[in-house]
Amino acid sequence: MSDKGPMLKALVLSGGTGTRMRPLTGTIPKQLIPVANKPIIHYVMEQIASLGINDVGVIISPETGQAVKESLADGGRWNLNISYIVQDKPAGLAHAVLTARDYLGESSFLMYLGDNLISHSLGDMLDSFLRGGDDSVVLVKKVRDPGRFGVAVVNDNFKILRLVEKPERFVSSFALVGLYLFNKSIHKAIEEITPSARGELEITDAIQRLLEKGGNVSCSLVRGWWFDTGRKEDLLKANRVLLDERSERKVEGVIISGDSRVEGRVQIGQGSSIAGSVVIGPAVLGEGVEVINSYIGPFSSIGNNCLLNGVRLENTIVLNHSSLTDKLYITESLIGRHCHITGGAATVDMVRVNLGDWAEVRLSWV
Repeated sequence: MSDKGPMLKALVLSGGTGTRMRPLTGTIPKQLIPVANKPIIHYVMEQIASLGINDVGVIISPETGQAVKESLADGGRWNLNISYIVQDKPAGLAHAVLTARDYLGESSFLMYLGDNLISHSLGDMLDSFLRGGDDSVVLVKKVRDPGRFGVAVVNDNFKILRLVEKPERFVSSFALVGLYLFNKSIHKAIEEITPSARGELEITDAIQRLLEKGGNVSCSLVRGWWFDTGRKEDLLKANRVLLDERSERKVEGVIISGDSRVEGRVQIGQGSSIAGSVVIGPAVLGEGVEVINSYIGPFSSIGNNCLLNGVRLENTIVLNHSSLTDKLYITESLIGRHCHITGGAATVDMVRVNLGDWAEVRLSWV
């Protein structure tokens, strides 16, 4: 990678309302939802740090910004210098750049949407940008459902010809991933656009304006996995992939002898205990988790200080301080913090749930 990396800044977007992830995002920013027991935005910070970028501006909202600050602090754990920038309303990605104008100054920068997860190394993309010739490099991924995303129309040399935001008819299969490299010319382009039909300043419109003014915009293709974790289904898929990529087994808790078995790539945190239960990896259990007479199947992520008693759990994310008890069979579910779910007197059928923080649920069948 080029040694010019530290000359850049990064801009991470962690505002927005996360409406597609309600009810959970009513109390927690979507960027802080854990995948494989790590907040999504922490993966973002790790990747930025790996590029040699030191200065990071984080866009936050007035409603959820304090939670983001508490999670990231000053960035020291990643050797980053984090500055927080409040966006007063969710008025589009280009509006976020406009909000950060004073922080960015004349620097080129990497813009990274804080709810995106990718396996792709950004080193080649950054090197290409730093060699000069492009005003912007945009990361794209070939997808089957491009209507969900902004898309790029490209030529044979992977130069972008035009961008379309969530096209109603097919124009390209290359979706914009949510990572962009810009030089300072993007600021002038943003000044020359107007809000879209949904009332937002779109970054696609700004890049399109850059093209119209003769700017050079290239794209870099993601060849590995990418998840825009704006929906429960995408979040669970990301959880499966990240757990499956973990090769190590690490058991720091206590496995009580007898009927208990822990098989495969399982991580169990300090202060956790497994009694009369089976845990099959890949799976991760945080600290202070108590598992009693239960089956924890593959692709389960259990947060800290949870209780699971008499349950069967598979392919599910459970956040901190939740309890699941009394003959439950839960799969493909997202369960918030401080939830309490209990079954009935008889074994219940398999259920799928999507619960926000502090939910109280009793599942019973007659």
